[in-house]
Amino acid sequence: MSQLEVTILGQSYVLACPDGGERDLLEAVATVDREMSAIRDAGKVKARERIAVLAALNLAYQLAATPATAAHSAADPAELERLVQRIDHALSDDGRLL
Repeated sequence: MSQLEVTILGQSYVLACPDGGERDLLEAVATVDREMSAIRDAGKVKARERIAVLAALNLAYQLAATPATAAHSAADPAELERLVQRIDHALSDDGRLL
């Protein structure tokens, strides 16, 4: 297990990453950062927590709208649970969402 330092919306985070998963994690970080930046740049929402929630909803909607075959091949429930646990662990260090 390695650690990567990433930046999302100008805030640095150190995230645990399974060996060989660095590229996928960096792509996920880039996607989240892009989505949050677009919401922030639209100018209507300023609070980072609200931006994060809106970005999460937008990304979840996009995932739900993908064809079922693509979603099922990429979304292993056990892997999703591990991802959620890693995110919870990364965010628990400072007690802030973003």
